Amino acid sequence: WAGSCWYYLRYCDPSNETELVSLEAERAWMPIDLYMGGKEHAVLHLLYARFWHKVLYEIGAVSTREPFQRLVHQGLILGSDGEKMSKSRGNVVNPDDITEEFGADALRLYEMSMGPLESAKPWQTEQISGVVRFRDRVFKLCEKAKAETKLDEETETLVHKSIKAVTEQTESLAFNNAITSLIVLSKSLDKLGNREEGVPLEGAEVLVRLVEPYAPHLAEECWQSLLGKSGSVSRTPWPELKEELCVEDKITIPVQVNGKSTQEVVSVAKDASADDVQAAALAVEKVQRL
Repeated sequence: WAGSCWYYLRYCDPSNETELVSLEAERAWMPIDLYMGGKEHAVLHLLYARFWHKVLYEIGAVSTREPFQRLVHQGLILGSDGEKMSKSRGNVVNPDDITEEFGADALRLYEMSMGPLESAKPWQTEQISGVVRFRDRVFKLCEKAKAETKLDEETETLVHKSIKAVTEQTESLAFNNAITSLIVLSKSLDKLGNREEGVPLEGAEVLVRLVEPYAPHLAEECWQSLLGKSGSVSRTPWPELKEELCVEDKITIPVQVNGKSTQEVVSVAKDASADDVQAAALAVEKVQRL
């Protein structure tokens, strides 16, 4: 059992037959960026692994005081009754059954869109239909993609804001928010598909590359079969961000009259003067009636 407390070090140098791990390999791979585990691990593997690692550090076998840089406890997926899944309660959901009915990508998308990673969440099979619609929408808009159709200014801005959002949300493990951002982008591109010009190929390509970590089967099918690309989308670089397109040039300000809210807002340039803001507020019909 004690071996499970330091097994991660052998992954750094599995073929070494003379020592636990070479210092060169250990320095190249350690410490581990992210430890993902349920709370039950906190007083078992996590605690003892740290104890063992500190001893190994004291004797010079490893170069870091701590084995793990970051700890995240994922929340449980509960049964539809809000209780922990168990055979005795009869609330167990078999992922094989979900995959058989809806597909593996739909299962992945639904699990990650249920809510914050760290929170416990009840399973609701009927809600899978939402991510199935998203999956099908991505596929259909890729069918309408045309290389000769270029991104308009508004869509290009949304594409790059989506790159920024999905990148940050994925890195922070906010997977549910990332999927929401992808859904927003897919709906915008899908509307363009109703035109004769079709969907801009550039926009579809970015969407598929952003979708790949969340729905890899869908992304590969769209990338190769619909967009005509060679090789795996998983081997392509992450979309490049144009930061200048993510800068908001307007701000929204609530309108008050004599300190009381009018439930109205005005949109003005972020560098607008006080006189410009006041003029915009006075132009609001409700304000004029007051």
